[in-house]
Amino acid sequence: MVGIDIIEIKRFQKFLERGRKALEKYLDEDEITLVKNAQSAAGFFAAKEAVSKALGVGISKECGFFDIKIYKLPNGAPAFTLSSRLIESYKITSLSLSISHDGGFAIAAAMIEGKPPQKPKLSH
Repeated sequence: MVGIDIIEIKRFQKFLERGRKALEKYLDEDEITLVKNAQSAAGFFAAKEAVSKALGVGISKECGFFDIKIYKLPNGAPAFTLSSRLIESYKITSLSLSISHDGGFAIAAAMIEGKPPQKPKLSH
């Protein structure tokens, strides 16, 4: 499963000017400490959107912002984990994430290996 999201960085400059409360709407305390500027804030937002799209549900009651945890690997590369509920429900076996910034935009791609839960078939 693959998800991609792109967002304009200047939107997050205004977001950061409103203060910490704005970040607390989509990031936990550990994630906030990793945010250095509007570029990283936008990248983290795009990453969470990309992850939720990879799951096929978007940010919703099935997968909220706090079901996704962004962190940095020792080499500085971004990574993520999911809530245990999602890992079990989707039988997740592998996760990967890429975040890039260029030309005033942040883009993220998330790859998830697993098996989505079976949805009920519609009757005709």
